[in-house]
Amino acid sequence: MTLNWTQQTTDGRARAGLLRTAHGEVPTPVFMPVGTAGTVKAMTADAVRETGARMVLGNTYHLMLRPGAERVERLGGLHRFMDWHGPILTDSGGFQVMSLSGLRKMDEDGVTFQSHVDGSKHRLTPERSVEIQRLLGADVTMCFDECTAFPATHEEAAKSMRISMRWAGRCRDSFTAREGHGLFGIVQGSTYEDLRAESAAALTGIGFEGYAIGGLAVGEGQQAMFDTLDFTVPMLPQTHPRYLMGVGKPADLLGAVRRGVDMFDCVIPTRSGRMGRAYTSRGQLNLRNARHTEDARPLDAGCTCPACRNHSRAYLHHLLKCDEMLGPVLLSWHNVHYYQALMARMRDAILAGRFEDEAAALETDWAKDGEDDRED
Repeated sequence: MTLNWTQQTTDGRARAGLLRTAHGEVPTPVFMPVGTAGTVKAMTADAVRETGARMVLGNTYHLMLRPGAERVERLGGLHRFMDWHGPILTDSGGFQVMSLSGLRKMDEDGVTFQSHVDGSKHRLTPERSVEIQRLLGADVTMCFDECTAFPATHEEAAKSMRISMRWAGRCRDSFTAREGHGLFGIVQGSTYEDLRAESAAALTGIGFEGYAIGGLAVGEGQQAMFDTLDFTVPMLPQTHPRYLMGVGKPADLLGAVRRGVDMFDCVIPTRSGRMGRAYTSRGQLNLRNARHTEDARPLDAGCTCPACRNHSRAYLHHLLKCDEMLGPVLLSWHNVHYYQALMARMRDAILAGRFEDEAAALETDWAKDGEDDRED
């Protein structure tokens, strides 16, 4: 049996389901913390588990360069290597390779590129990407594709999408079916409805265990992303999981769940934590601001993470001003915890048939200024 997903209930277009993998079950909707190079930045695997996270993301490009996929396999696979016992999804490396600009050359067969680390030359094809992800031991393997830049003309987007669809067929042919493992296709086509329809038809014709929506959150803006999801999501099978790649902020997640998306990943929670920003029930906070110098309150009164449970805003501000590494660690932990709590809250609301009421409450709270959160 390959990886599979079961829909439990719907509320409008929002869905609650269960993803079954070789390394455990994952309730959806789900947010996957990003462990690009075999670690969620500034967090131990135990810390990630304590946030409630059930699934994380690793990256083919970074792991193939350091320490190397074959080495990871010899050391027991990525699960053992990074001490993560739950499911892992691996990005194919396509986004990173395409972002190298002058360091890569693409042809019909694949991409030749220079490492951003040491300038060494590498070759990545659909077959090699799938092989690397198998060596890593990924529960969910992603098709190797070209992430279309934004903005792109219709002609540019069509050319990019069609080579990705040809590569998707080669990924399917080279994927080895194993119990609890699956391969996801990636819908491309920029913000053009006809190209998204052509891409979705091509992928469903090939057949995958799940379907991702790529090429968004690349500069098009939230409304254009939502508009694209409005016409793209209904093109995908209701019987399979839907994954929006590289998204996003809390409001992005809410809007995408409302439109029927099940899976997400993004670096925002940990990147923001390293920069001193926190997501809270009353909006964002910048803990570097001087207003927090003597603020004895917790970061978020309703949160049970260590940053909120054990420390004041004043202490977190102090850590950041002194460039103590504990500050980014605690804020990263808090943000990942907040994202997991948000996904659980949305899932519970879907199961209870009150998703829109919960969404309205979240949007009302986020509209409050986190930097002006005096007691009501």
